[in-house]
Amino acid sequence: MIKQLFPYTKGYRILMVLAILCSAGEAVLELLLPKAMSNIVDVGIANGDRAYILSTGLQMTVMALAAFALGIGAAALAAKASMGSGANLRQAEYEKIQQFSFRNIEQFSTASLITRLTNDVASVQVTLMMGLRMLVRAPSMLITALVMALTISMRLSQVFLVVIPILVAAVALVIVKVGPRFTALQKRTDDLNLVVQENLNAVRVVKSFVRSKEEQEKFSQRTDALRSTAQKAFGFVVMFLPIIMLVMGGTVSAVMWIGGGYVHSDSLLPGDLMAFFTYVTEILMSLMMVSMVLMMLTRSIACARRIGEVLQQEPEITDDAADPQLEVADGSIRFDHVYFRYNPQGSTWNLEDVCLDIRPGMTVGILGGTGSAKSTLVSLIPRLYEVTEGSVSVGGRNVKDYTMAQLREACAMVLQKNTLFSGTIRDNLRWGNDQATDEEMEAACRIACAHEFIERMPDGYDTYIEQGGTNVSGGQKQRLCIARAILRNPKVLILDDSTSAVDMATDAKIRTALRQTLPGTTKLIIAQRIASVMDADLIVVMDDGKVVASGDHKTLMETSSIYREVYQSQQEGVSIDG
Repeated sequence: MIKQLFPYTKGYRILMVLAILCSAGEAVLELLLPKAMSNIVDVGIANGDRAYILSTGLQMTVMALAAFALGIGAAALAAKASMGSGANLRQAEYEKIQQFSFRNIEQFSTASLITRLTNDVASVQVTLMMGLRMLVRAPSMLITALVMALTISMRLSQVFLVVIPILVAAVALVIVKVGPRFTALQKRTDDLNLVVQENLNAVRVVKSFVRSKEEQEKFSQRTDALRSTAQKAFGFVVMFLPIIMLVMGGTVSAVMWIGGGYVHSDSLLPGDLMAFFTYVTEILMSLMMVSMVLMMLTRSIACARRIGEVLQQEPEITDDAADPQLEVADGSIRFDHVYFRYNPQGSTWNLEDVCLDIRPGMTVGILGGTGSAKSTLVSLIPRLYEVTEGSVSVGGRNVKDYTMAQLREACAMVLQKNTLFSGTIRDNLRWGNDQATDEEMEAACRIACAHEFIERMPDGYDTYIEQGGTNVSGGQKQRLCIARAILRNPKVLILDDSTSAVDMATDAKIRTALRQTLPGTTKLIIAQRIASVMDADLIVVMDDGKVVASGDHKTLMETSSIYREVYQSQQEGVSIDG
């Protein structure tokens, strides 16, 4: 795990080394102070040598100030190195996620990815900060204090033969028991984040269905599960502290009892006993610090494994076979015996033997019932998913020949779920073209029938859009998303049921404007209403992942019973409404 995460410390390794050196220097200087105090008692005070007392006291003052400065330096350097390394790790993880295909993302829940980017990385960087100090300072203090204690009294140091094995055994037991519980703790955090995310994203649905009580109960259950797992995990840590205090108290009592006897028999000087007592305390504190860091390390290892799962995940779709210089020539599209399934190990096809030949500039309507794989079909064009068998070509070349940036630059897609981002309308439109002028944005909005309602807003194109576009209606959101796609000036424009929230008159205006202003752009329109596609050059009828009919409206009315039945049912619905 260290080998995997070490590259992300780049740029901060010098700071890490300096932090280690400062921590070691601080520990050594602090441990020289008890010996100096011992000399003052046994030499200076015993002999009445005031000069010796003053000079040794001055040395102690200098060492204390130096240790203080090194301590501050170690803390500052460790904090900067850990936060910088954490930022590198978080950036690498985020960039990795950006490379994922839809299928890659589906292997992790969104809530889990958020936890891994935030909570897990924070745990790793805190452990790194503590480790740079404690895992250096504590061993340095432990070794130095042990050596100093041995130089004072070999006989009295035998107490460590009993104490250290007890502490090591206790630490080992806690680490073995607590490791799996920390892994479970992070999983419970994922589950809780999922409930929060779903509830906040769908707060209007929750309220409209009066499900607040049920959602609160679900949240309570996840919170209780997290609390229970946390109690089990940290229960071992809490249990460990009384053991440490018991061992420390017993050791101190033993040293005072045995050492007092040595002083009484004149085999040990009083000052040496004072110094030895200090070193015993430092040794025990060092062991406690090491054990606490090791327990933090146990949790961070669980977090690091989860981060590693993201970093090691190989993107399903890559540019390995692509030509960086190749650009999409036109909007022609060809599906050549395409088969696709979401689950590679599945036995059924989501798309089966799809063959389509679409010329540049054509308007293609795609119809089919829910679950007929219409959205799946168009998602293969910009390589949001990879075909399982067969091939998809755009501009006369296999989509795998293009880099994803070049291919997706030529394809603009308005998804079923219309997404706007917090910021002004102008900011959102510039997702389509960040260099777009005001005139170009207005022209795109006129095509999408959005300019009229934007003009009526208080600040026009500078009107602020709340997170998720909650301050605009569904139809307005759809039209803004269409305008954003038009600004891309794409070779291929895909509208995935993206006029479902607008009235039929506005829908017709948008289609007419698209035909007139983007004659060279291939337009694929997924729709539920036949009226939205009946004037298309080609209409594709899908059922259960297969193309069951294709042709223009007149041809399908004559040859496709499915199309004819849908058309007649919709016409009857219009008549009833009228």
